[in-house]
Amino acid sequence: MRRPSSSTVVSLVTIAAVLAGTFLAFANDGPANVLDVVLPVLACGGLLARERFPVAALIVVTVSVAAYYPYAGLDGPLLVTLFVTLYTAADRGRLTAAIATGVAALLAMGLGETGGIRHVDDSMFISITGWVVASIAFGGVTRNRRAYLSEARQHALDALLTKEEEARRRASEERLRIARELHDVLGHNISMINVQASAALHGIRKRPEEAETALRTIKDTSKETLRELRTTLGVLRQVDEDAPVAPADSLARVDVLVAASGLKVRTDLSGPLDTLPTEVDLAATRIVREALTNVSRHSGTEHASLAITNEAGHVIITVEDDGPGATYDGGSGFGIQGMRERATALGGTLEAGPRPEGGFRVTARLPLTQPTNGAR
Repeated sequence: MRRPSSSTVVSLVTIAAVLAGTFLAFANDGPANVLDVVLPVLACGGLLARERFPVAALIVVTVSVAAYYPYAGLDGPLLVTLFVTLYTAADRGRLTAAIATGVAALLAMGLGETGGIRHVDDSMFISITGWVVASIAFGGVTRNRRAYLSEARQHALDALLTKEEEARRRASEERLRIARELHDVLGHNISMINVQASAALHGIRKRPEEAETALRTIKDTSKETLRELRTTLGVLRQVDEDAPVAPADSLARVDVLVAASGLKVRTDLSGPLDTLPTEVDLAATRIVREALTNVSRHSGTEHASLAITNEAGHVIITVEDDGPGATYDGGSGFGIQGMRERATALGGTLEAGPRPEGGFRVTARLPLTQPTNGAR
């Protein structure tokens, strides 16, 4: 069974008090007239409708109360209904109507007392005035408090939604970072294993010494791949594992990157490469590694050129090959996309595409000073 609202309870209690007071007045003061029935009924009806129609209810109750005391035969507590409807009108945002009605009722009562016959003394008039003011003021306070609580709840909800959106954004960025790491590191190493395994199979009979070298490269690369995989899984599982003992990739050790590619790479280095900012150094090595991996997988040649220049506040990386691209199978496109995202994240650029004279070229330009996005 549905419980009645607090407003309905207040209305019913007020009506019961008015009826009880009217009955006691009838028992003590004597005969009543028709207005002693009609006016309380109208006032009580307005009381029940005060939530849905606050202004209309206020008018009906005020008129009923104003006519009750001069013309009815009994002196019941009908004035209480006026206090309740004044409070409701102010609480429902009809503050102007409540103030105007309260002032008009007090003026009418004051003018009625100037006719020579006093129905209320000065203390009673002040008391009634105080109750009228208190009813309107209390209604305004409760409305303001309700509005404040609603705004506070909305702010809390907005803050929660903003926090959730920030968490989703960070999670998306972390997934993208992990995907890039998996593609750049594990994809590169597995590609090298494939290349070296093919070389070992090709030379195992004709050139055993080259096959042995290829197999050792496979062993070392697979070991490095396993270490990288464990590190990545450790991040995903959020467990603390021992830090990797192998040195981090760096342009200062670009010869290691070139050797791991399995290609015959002509390198051209210019400017200091051992004092780069960490984030630039990491992005640059990932771009070099991925570009060389693409040459190995897609170009159809074993030769490539790598140029790295540190000048004018930028690191410029260029990887080229002159292969026919005969082994290119379309790929996933994630390699170039990942390289471009790394460059863009640092405020740089990356261009990749076929060369007019044949082959493929990747050019990355990374600024050494990171953008602040307006922060100071």
